[in-house]
Amino acid sequence: MNQDKMHLINKIFNNETIRTIWDKEDEKYYISVVDMINILTGSNRPRKYWSDLKNNLKNEGFEVSEKIGQLKLKSQDGKYRLTDVVDIEGMFRIIESVPSKNAEPIKQWLARLGKERIDEVFDPSLTVQRAIDTYRAKGYDEDWIIKRIKGIQDRKKLTDTWKKGGVTEEVEFAILTNDIYKEWSGMTAKEYKQYKGLRKESLRDNMSELEVALADIGELTTRKLVEKHNPIGLEENRKIAQEGGQVASNTRKDIEARLGESVVTKDNALSYQYMDEINQIENK
Repeated sequence: MNQDKMHLINKIFNNETIRTIWDKEDEKYYISVVDMINILTGSNRPRKYWSDLKNNLKNEGFEVSEKIGQLKLKSQDGKYRLTDVVDIEGMFRIIESVPSKNAEPIKQWLARLGKERIDEVFDPSLTVQRAIDTYRAKGYDEDWIIKRIKGIQDRKKLTDTWKKGGVTEEVEFAILTNDIYKEWSGMTAKEYKQYKGLRKESLRDNMSELEVALADIGELTTRKLVEKHNPIGLEENRKIAQEGGQVASNTRKDIEARLGESVVTKDNALSYQYMDEINQIENK
């Protein structure tokens, strides 16, 4: 599989993220098998479950090597690792081998994926509308949604600006983003997520209005500074990113001085709690 011709599109099923890749040449989805196994089984060890199932499928004559490929997908720790993926047809075969109450809803969900993507090719606005509908279903208000969609557009402009200066890798984007966050929040993106009790969830989706505003100020200022000074390479861009973060930091200090309280908060938008965290509380 040529990953250069593919586009990562994370999908949501019952508030769980399923890492999904769109192959623009073959015009088909490839889906993370372990993510789907996690949702189907609720297993604490979905990778082990999948390893055992894969061996069983081989024994049953299912051509695993032909149906399943590997692509580098982003893990919870932010690193990209080779992960087993399969197309929708192959995923239906796997689902048939897993006893699960979620089997039928997932089959229906998979059946919709292909149609949705074809529709979006002809009408890109559908992608935006589906994102808005998802946020509404999660309970976000209209003002927040408008700001979030604009933030996504601004983020794309920032990464496009970085690319012009020779910064093209996802890991480099992450380094620059961390520089911005570290300056104004005192934490990297990973540390910020941990502070809010997040794992797979989006950090921006769990920020307050003020936190989102400060993140936007940092990134917008960075983009404008990059456009003005035209830094080349990662190190020059890191200096600019830190300057953008400092502007957001100064704004934060001014707001906090007037409010008399911290803008950075542990609050999140989660409507659930992780079982291991519940156990830790109960065992104290």
